[in-house]
Amino acid sequence: MATSKQALRSRIKSVNSTRKITKAMEMIANAKLFKQRNAMEANREYSERLQETVNEIVARNPDVDEVFITRRSENPKKFTIVFCSDLGLCGGYNSAVLKMARETLKPEDPMILIGTSLYRQFQEQGFHLLNEEPISSDRLDFAKLKEQVKIGVQMYLNEEVGTVQVLYTKFINTMKFEPAEDVLLPCEAKLDDKEPAGEHQETLFEPDPITILDQLIPMMIEDAAYSDWMESTTSEQGSRRVAMKNATDNADDLSESLMLEYNKARQAAITQEITEIVSGSNAV
Repeated sequence: MATSKQALRSRIKSVNSTRKITKAMEMIANAKLFKQRNAMEANREYSERLQETVNEIVARNPDVDEVFITRRSENPKKFTIVFCSDLGLCGGYNSAVLKMARETLKPEDPMILIGTSLYRQFQEQGFHLLNEEPISSDRLDFAKLKEQVKIGVQMYLNEEVGTVQVLYTKFINTMKFEPAEDVLLPCEAKLDDKEPAGEHQETLFEPDPITILDQLIPMMIEDAAYSDWMESTTSEQGSRRVAMKNATDNADDLSESLMLEYNKARQAAITQEITEIVSGSNAV
């Protein structure tokens, strides 16, 4: 019985130590989630305004001949930038990305994987990775991501691929995230059929719509990829927060169960000692 109590004490101590770690990781993930979500929402306003500007130019100039809008390639290959995490312990975040990649991407399609946790798995699955070394997601910034997007744009202009897209994790709320695809090229301008209320005002574009679009559309593509990355990192922290909270709750439940078992064992030992004392007293 003493050995059993000692083993239970050891397990309770181990569970409580693990709980401290998971609780700390939950708090860190929660702080990072708050920071990433604010940055994501701030960038979303800029991204939406940039998209509205491009849409307005295309809507006012329906016959514009711009390479990213009018050009269509028959090449079935897709260039894909895939976002995953650098670290684990984030629930089903990475497994959902890998599952969608298996379902929607072909092994021969060129891709760039950003995030180190799935690099080996993608190699083992036979995917055509253009980056020979893992690219850290945590150390990524706009300039580094811009370089990766340019690779896809150049392949699209050279007709090596017919589509440039991003596979990322869409942030829905703090408890729900799902993998999604965002097609960057060919560029599809989302025209709004609703006419603004009030007096119509004509917009003049200088020097000319094509020159402006040649500058704005690459910016829009790069910002769209950056927005997708920010959504992915926000989803990662949200998923890690949920996973660590569940782990902490499970540790609490297990600790309570072990403590109850330990108290039962201790009570049984006390009862046995009292019984032995009484039996010895009666024998005398």
